[in-house]
Amino acid sequence: MLGLDFFRVMWYNKDILYQRGIFMAVSYNKLWKLLIDKHMTKTELRLKTDMSTSTLAKLSKNEVVSMDVMLRICKVLDCNVGDIMDATNE
Repeated sequence: MLGLDFFRVMWYNKDILYQRGIFMAVSYNKLWKLLIDKHMTKTELRLKTDMSTSTLAKLSKNEVVSMDVMLRICKVLDCNVGDIMDATNE
């Protein structure tokens, strides 16, 4: 189980990266458009990728998720990571 110190370090590192101009924002707008094109709901995607509801919520709020999740989504949708997300300097 992860302790409070771990989360403090994660927030600290995020702040340092942001200050140094390294932090990048993500957008999953491409993912939502692809789901519409493939006539798939977010719930169907969640079930097919064995994704938790909290991970789906992170995607909906344009928060970073693990590469494992991204690759599972790509496998289900038969696409590449660049087809479902954008990373921008913000």
